[in-house]
Amino acid sequence: MKYGIVVLFLILAAGGLLANGDRMPQTIEQVKAAHERELLAQPGVVSVGIGRDDQGRSEIVVGLDKPHAQTQAALPRVLEGYAVRTEIVGTIRAR
Repeated sequence: MKYGIVVLFLILAAGGLLANGDRMPQTIEQVKAAHERELLAQPGVVSVGIGRDDQGRSEIVVGLDKPHAQTQAALPRVLEGYAVRTEIVGTIRAR
């Protein structure tokens, strides 16, 4: 147990790098937070959320105010291993 804690500490101290140089996998919440600003900067994008696909796997859901062919074509299909889906949600207004 003592050695497991030391290994965990070393991984965290290395900035999340694994022994082979790969980064530790991020949660979907971390991936969404890291990319939310750039996604919301795209024309017609009004929201970025987390949903589930038909098989129950987590995915990032990008909400559009209306169909935007260019924006939909420009958006990534996958972000850091998580699928990205677009959905027409309409205009979002604060109340």
